[in-house]
Amino acid sequence: MPALPEQESTVSHAPGRPAATPDAGRESVFRAPYAALTWGIVLSVGLVAFESMGVATVLPEIAGKLGGLNAYGWGLSALMLANLIGTVAAGRAADRRGTARPLAIGLAVFAAGCALAGAAPDWPVFLAGRFLQGLGVGAVMALAYTAISLAYPEHLRARMFALVSGGWTLPSLVGPTVAALIADRISWRGVFVILLPLIALAAALALPQLRRLGHPGRVPAADGRWWTGPVARSVLLAAGTGILLTGLQLNEPALLVPLVLAGAVAGILALRSVTPAGTLSVRRGVPTGVVLRFLLCGAYFGSEAFLPLGLVQLRELSATEAGLGLSAGAITWVLGAAWQGRADDRWRGRSRAVPIAAGFAVLLAGIAVMALGILVDAVPALTAVAGWAIGGAGMGVAFNAATTDTMEQAPADRQGGTSGAMQLAQTLAVAVLSGLGGAAVSLAGAHGAAVSTALTATFALTAALAAAGIFAAHRIRPHTA
Repeated sequence: MPALPEQESTVSHAPGRPAATPDAGRESVFRAPYAALTWGIVLSVGLVAFESMGVATVLPEIAGKLGGLNAYGWGLSALMLANLIGTVAAGRAADRRGTARPLAIGLAVFAAGCALAGAAPDWPVFLAGRFLQGLGVGAVMALAYTAISLAYPEHLRARMFALVSGGWTLPSLVGPTVAALIADRISWRGVFVILLPLIALAAALALPQLRRLGHPGRVPAADGRWWTGPVARSVLLAAGTGILLTGLQLNEPALLVPLVLAGAVAGILALRSVTPAGTLSVRRGVPTGVVLRFLLCGAYFGSEAFLPLGLVQLRELSATEAGLGLSAGAITWVLGAAWQGRADDRWRGRSRAVPIAAGFAVLLAGIAVMALGILVDAVPALTAVAGWAIGGAGMGVAFNAATTDTMEQAPADRQGGTSGAMQLAQTLAVAVLSGLGGAAVSLAGAHGAAVSTALTATFALTAALAAAGIFAAHRIRPHTA
């Protein structure tokens, strides 16, 4: 995607976007003319969430039956790496042609991936299906935010972003249970097949209004050869991330260090081309919004990934009790996002640095309380569950406020690129922080150290990311000219 120029002043209203009307107080995202698009976006995001969490639940059974246990990790990595490519490609296409066509292609590719994975006779074919799913997932998530910013008036966008949070979180709560029931009663293949008619319904709801919306302008094709373009660089980013994650899974430093360094260098070089100009230097405005998404998701998901491990391994809770922490965080995330969406009117048109910084601070407090509940025997274990409920609330507030502010500043013809950059930052943060935490646990076991040592280092890193977000929040808006 083309680099975004640094904004010199606060953007109040970009051309081509719906403006507030005199009856704005009576408008609702669930009333005409937005109702069908609202349900289409929420259903699309919900299907992606269900697929992500549901497949993770039944993946061990799939790997066992298709002979993929020796390459089990690629069942997750194939989707995640393809997600990076789909995100950039869809964002670029949305800025050039509008959101309807790339969303239609993204949903079609997602459906094709579900069909291929559900019919796979062996593990390599299943991984090919997962890769196609990842391309579709990246497109759907990037275009959901783009469609909201282009199709809804300013006073409804924060509420829609909150709905998207709910559309992701609630299905992810029930997804594992529903997927397990389908696999037990019918077949694991049904977890993929059941999504196909729902994908068609989501397309039927969302696409007609997006086609009528069109697009505010065309971004010209990039100069130079195709291999220097943003999609080619997203492939390099995916390859670099894959090399880095492969290195982190090794216990031998002689192999781990060069692979991690090579992957990191390739990834950083690619990031300069697939994120807004100034992202790596945390330039004020949209670039800071992308960085804040990375910090948020790294802090939240990097901690959450190891919450069950800590409660089960160190505090000897059952898997069900450990799962309470995940559920508590998910529920309070939705509540925090909903509260911020309703309170967003007071920040409209100006910096949301205060709610963003406050959300980061609450998330930091949640990480600290959760870590105490896991690492300190004198503290009741269920304190960690309460801590993660605190962290989820902070995540909901900061995530929604940062997303709304960033998309509000992006020019109308750069909405796709901006949304794609934030989604890319999220995927990258989850991959890298999960990989680093997993490497810490693996290295601790290989060298005779306690699991608690690895988790202490992991939670210290995620807490540092949350603290960095507090200080970076004030850069969410450029200086007023």
